Amino acid sequence: MLLTIATTHRPATDLGYLLHKNPARVQSFPLSFGRAHVFYPEATPERCSAALLLDVDPVGLVRGRGAGPTGGDGASLAQYVNDRPYVASSFLSVALSQVYGSALSGRSKERPELVEQELPFEATLAVLPCRGGEGFLRRLFEPLGYGVTAQGHPLDEQFPAWGQSRYFTVTLRATTPLQRLLTHLYVLVPVLDDEKHYWVGEDEVQKLLRHGAGWLAMHPQREQIARRYLRHQSRLTRAALARLVEEDTPDPAAADEVHAGEEAAVERPLGLDEQRQAAVMAALHAAGARRVIDLGCGEGKLVQALLNDPAFGEVAGMDVSSRALALAEQRLDVERLAASNGQRLRLFQGTLTYRDRRIEGYDAATVVEVIEHLDPARLRAFERVLFGEARPATVIVTTPNVEYNARFEHLPAGRFRHHDHQFEWTRAEFEAWAHDVAARHSYTVQVAPIGPLDPELGPPTQMGVFRRG
Repeated sequence: MLLTIATTHRPATDLGYLLHKNPARVQSFPLSFGRAHVFYPEATPERCSAALLLDVDPVGLVRGRGAGPTGGDGASLAQYVNDRPYVASSFLSVALSQVYGSALSGRSKERPELVEQELPFEATLAVLPCRGGEGFLRRLFEPLGYGVTAQGHPLDEQFPAWGQSRYFTVTLRATTPLQRLLTHLYVLVPVLDDEKHYWVGEDEVQKLLRHGAGWLAMHPQREQIARRYLRHQSRLTRAALARLVEEDTPDPAAADEVHAGEEAAVERPLGLDEQRQAAVMAALHAAGARRVIDLGCGEGKLVQALLNDPAFGEVAGMDVSSRALALAEQRLDVERLAASNGQRLRLFQGTLTYRDRRIEGYDAATVVEVIEHLDPARLRAFERVLFGEARPATVIVTTPNVEYNARFEHLPAGRFRHHDHQFEWTRAEFEAWAHDVAARHSYTVQVAPIGPLDPELGPPTQMGVFRRG
């Protein structure tokens, strides 16, 4: 059972500090099911790779505390002849927690500044059982931002008619903090294997919630992940999913009901909402877009304007909030729409931070006053999903200019325009972000003002129009 993790971060040997393992020597660790060995096949400033090799003792498992996934003291042949010593499984998760425990917990004594830094990583699992095939493998890792390469293995190379096995050699590539990569492997490798070598109880629910914090609640396959991780125990699965919904996915619309007037009250004297909509519509017309999706569509104001304009042949709106979508349906009076308009319209629930093929194929995507609601980790995921994967020809992004806040009489100094804003950028910060995103994803960008231009502080809102190169 072999896992290698490589990086090209400079100097690449910083990987040793993150893993708390010296690249200059081989280390071995006793485990309840065998031994783990850590060594570095390569360790140069340009590229460094660390290998975790597990030596599982299947006979010792049977003679010891149990017979693997099923436990018990029986001596059937299957207990001695199986794939456990050779394939990535829940044994690997145990090894990650015990051998790479500091990295999995997000600690580095010598290089603490690297712990949260997104670095280029390549993880290879030599033999990974994928019950559900390559498609399920991709559905687990691609929404998390990984590039996936999977090489299937036949049951027997001499007898190709026997077909393919469930085993793959898998390489995952992503720019991410190391802790996040290890966390995803910890949870998802046993999910792919769909088997665990130890008893699953209430404590496994806590492990799933702890290691799934920040990503599992919004994963498109979260129910399947929970079910398999908890060995198909319905009671535990229901408990885990209920906790995920309760703890990790509060409906943004609930907060908006309390604070709905905040931003509007600040900006209303300028008529800024109407000016934003007009600027976005003008940019869409200039781009010649016919198929448009509004991401984070909220109550559907822009969707309504798009639908009322015959220049747009197909209009879609996506939002994470089911309540916001219900309000959008009311605004659009969906049930009474003329057949021609009904065929042009599509509304659906989704998140901006996971890959979703439903948002692909559009001429243009609009993201109006949305990015400032995303924390830095989710903002980077949003960039990847929209610019790296969906890749519409045109992307239009608007966001507040924090410098202009000083001109709003009723906004206290130092306060953002909405309680849920994670940031509000200056003009220089927005331009720097926009040009960086454009350069990384082969777009060009033009930044334009929206609203009255203050000679000192600029416009109240700033807009970036990205065009794919």
